[in-house]
Amino acid sequence: MPAVTVEDLMTLPLIPAAEPGVADRAVVSLTTAPTGFEGEGFPVRRAFAGVDLKALDPFIHMDQMGEVEYAPGEPKGTPWHPHRGFETVTYMIDGIFEHSDSNGGGGTITNGDTQWMTAGAGILHIEKPPEALVTSGGLFHGVQLWVNLPASMKMAAPRYQDLRSGQVGLLSSADGGALVRVIAGEVAGHNGPGSTHTPITLVHATISPGAQLTLPWRPDFNALVYSLSGRGSVGAGDARRPLKSGQLAVLGQGQTLTVSADTQQDARTPALDVFILGGQPIREPVAAHGPFVMNTRAELVQAFEDFQAGRLGSIPAAHAGVSGESN
Repeated sequence: MPAVTVEDLMTLPLIPAAEPGVADRAVVSLTTAPTGFEGEGFPVRRAFAGVDLKALDPFIHMDQMGEVEYAPGEPKGTPWHPHRGFETVTYMIDGIFEHSDSNGGGGTITNGDTQWMTAGAGILHIEKPPEALVTSGGLFHGVQLWVNLPASMKMAAPRYQDLRSGQVGLLSSADGGALVRVIAGEVAGHNGPGSTHTPITLVHATISPGAQLTLPWRPDFNALVYSLSGRGSVGAGDARRPLKSGQLAVLGQGQTLTVSADTQQDARTPALDVFILGGQPIREPVAAHGPFVMNTRAELVQAFEDFQAGRLGSIPAAHAGVSGESN
């Protein structure tokens, strides 16, 4: 799992140890993500399945894409599809993905890169492996997160951010046992490169066997911990709950959150890798269906009508031979 790695974590800024008496967040619920397929048939785990949207707010949906080792000819992507009313954040851990949209945005992301697309009023886009990867096969692993937009921003102009791995904020736990990659938001005074409409923090952390990571976390944010691979626990002291690959922990109130890696990991997953996220709840009605996330059913109907009428954009001429819908 390359993403961004650092040989000597003690050269990085250290996250200060928590002050005595600070309330650590306890686990409210623990769910296991079911598996499924997305787009043209690439495997995913539905990280938020079975969790109340109120506990996820301001997030809507998250897929762990892969982890899969493709044989030659097997890599798959998505056809052209629309979005309105939210942001998609695609974080690539292993492998390569290409992106194009009807607004002229796009590019290629690979180990540790992020494509951040604000759909806003509406956009068409496509995600696919490059032809070279289709020919050769190879490892594919990433995360796609949907971030809701408040009603006041749902019809904003579409925007695209191309975040490279070298821009990610890198921190170490106080004992040097955990590498913390800050993709967006702020941790211990250090910021990630993602510019967000909704106040959120996104972190990818790798925790060495037997190590513990305690992060300061804004009290007005919710807090979610999803295990990408490895074994460990969430919470501190007697409140610790076991956590394994493909599980999501929803945390309660507090000023810090704690994740620990088991001393024994298997050879395939030598450390505990977690995606930690939280944000300021929007607390507005959510009407979501397929590729649209709005506030009311009437707005959903309008989104579908606008898409069918071509008002969400058109497929660029170079790609006009492919069309379709997907999440």
